[in-house]
Amino acid sequence: MSTVEFNDALVSMEDNLQSFALGFTRNKEDAQDLTQETMLKAITYRNYYTPQTNFKAWVFTIMRNIFINQYRRKVKSGTIFDNSKDLYLISNSAGHNETPLEIIATKNINRQINFLNEEYKVPFELHFQGFKYKEIADRLGIPIGTVKSRIFIARKKLIDLLPEYTYLAN
Repeated sequence: MSTVEFNDALVSMEDNLQSFALGFTRNKEDAQDLTQETMLKAITYRNYYTPQTNFKAWVFTIMRNIFINQYRRKVKSGTIFDNSKDLYLISNSAGHNETPLEIIATKNINRQINFLNEEYKVPFELHFQGFKYKEIADRLGIPIGTVKSRIFIARKKLIDLLPEYTYLAN
């Protein structure tokens, strides 16, 4: 694929990338930033693209990885409250601008987390703190598949225990 063909293919995907980014960020400005960063990274790492493979999947994977890396950095610094269905239900730390309803919601969610069995609660909390699956597995001395399963089950249990917050998980 020539440079011109590569750039044309990338530019023609911009609207699709923007929509995909909006699904991650739920914010138009952040989605635009994510789209621009994805396009820049795709151009920068153009040599890593294998011709005759799915270009769209390659670019969307770049976007997903950028979002995940940014998300993990934000979680570790405690600056995010995530509304997406695939990640977390609560913020990492209480902000000074929280409304009384948000404070009550956080207390309710934390109370339900505390009711989880230790085998689910510990991996869930470690993952929420920003630890990677492998780090959690090593720390707890269990297989990585078990860690993933327990985090998934914890999320499902919390969704079942907190139906009034279902809108946050969608």
